[in-house]
Amino acid sequence: MLVIAVVLDQVTKWQVIEHLAVGKSWPETGFFRFTHAWNTGTAFSLFQGQGDILTWVSLAAVGILSWIYRSIDKPSLLLQVAFGMQFGGAIGNITDRIRLGHVTDFIDVGIWPIFNIADSSIVIGIGMMIFYFWFIDKKEPDKEAETQSATSDSDETGETTDSEVVSTSLDSPE
Repeated sequence: MLVIAVVLDQVTKWQVIEHLAVGKSWPETGFFRFTHAWNTGTAFSLFQGQGDILTWVSLAAVGILSWIYRSIDKPSLLLQVAFGMQFGGAIGNITDRIRLGHVTDFIDVGIWPIFNIADSSIVIGIGMMIFYFWFIDKKEPDKEAETQSATSDSDETGETTDSEVVSTSLDSPE
């Protein structure tokens, strides 16, 4: 997902830079347009003109995401995709900031601020991660609780209780 997000982001931005002048839209009117815009701020054009600081903040965010991802033992496919989209989106926008000094935005939908594929990847990845931790992760059995339950079946003397009796094979003579 990381590679797909970066490639789609950079190819679409390159097409916009090559074929649409800054400030121009195609089509010129309508609810959905491609509008070439420069963004020196964050998502939704907040903190304009803070590109240098935002580059460092973005790099730190990638570092923190990496640390979080590494701390997850055997991440599910959903988490792998979610983190990949976030990494890919961050790398796409960081590449623009370093290479161009701004982020190229071009997806213009109604009254929504103009955005790009990298922004979409980040937002969708965050949404998937929130969905996973709020809904899916809670449904998985708690291994620690299972371990505690199994050990509580023994009494304090260490003797085996009825719940720990192991059945014998049908082939054993009794």
